[in-house]
Amino acid sequence: MIYWKIFLAFFIPGVLGYGGGPASIPLVENEVVDRYHWLSVNEFSEVLALGNALPGPIATKMSGYIGYQVGGVFGAFVGVFATIAPSLILMIALLALLMKFKNSPKVKLLTNLVRPAIAVLLGIMAYDFFKDSYHGIGWLQTLAIVVVSFLLLQKWKVHPAYVIGAALVYGAVFLG
Repeated sequence: MIYWKIFLAFFIPGVLGYGGGPASIPLVENEVVDRYHWLSVNEFSEVLALGNALPGPIATKMSGYIGYQVGGVFGAFVGVFATIAPSLILMIALLALLMKFKNSPKVKLLTNLVRPAIAVLLGIMAYDFFKDSYHGIGWLQTLAIVVVSFLLLQKWKVHPAYVIGAALVYGAVFLG
């Protein structure tokens, strides 16, 4: 029964909390503090502070931590799954709808209009990464990482996960 309560405590805010983590925080607080009394207000504020200090979506971090506190490892799994389930269900439903109308001229037009915007956003993100890298480790190491990564990906066809892992190890060993 506790796992069902954990599921509901995070699924309901996930459905009602339009806008993601920050919008669902008061809803999660209502569930775990007021409804189920798993945490006090002070404990919840500490979990919120810890969640904000770590990278990644806050709702999943909070649901994992609170789920673990209440129901152990499986409780953490249930909490995280309940947090992502509304988005997952909606994505599957929208994908089915998109596949149904994939040959529609309106859908093709929408796809063609969205692609340039995505390309620009990815370009801005890449520029920000290069700028931060340049200011953080200098142009020589940034250039070396770019060239080595390019060669590994394009010339030697190494899987991107290995290239990312190697860059992480390089950063931890030589720059950390």
